[in-house]
Amino acid sequence: MYKNQEVILRLRANIPQFECVEGCHDCCGPVTTSSEEMSRLPVKTDAEHEAALNEFNCVHLGPKGCTVYDERPLICRLFGTTPRMPCPNDRKPEQPVDIKTEREVHHFIANTRQVLV
Repeated sequence: MYKNQEVILRLRANIPQFECVEGCHDCCGPVTTSSEEMSRLPVKTDAEHEAALNEFNCVHLGPKGCTVYDERPLICRLFGTTPRMPCPNDRKPEQPVDIKTEREVHHFIANTRQVLV
């Protein structure tokens, strides 16, 4: 698990950030994430998970947006940083994520145990 945490931190550092539209949550649907990333998020009840899924939302979506923004999973960080996962409001960083980092994120996701957030 320690090695995965190092990979997560390295990939996070290589994904550029950008300013979202305030209050937007268009990309905050149900997602999966690695067990390591999930362990950094607050535990939610089965009822909270069910309510979020019924709305096709992430369980960590609050009235003002993402409640775990600083700890959001890699897949959430990748949204809007690449033309393959564009922001629906045309927001993006000055420079898109480099293709190597994007591929590494997808490789990490494909090769780690994923759980529903």
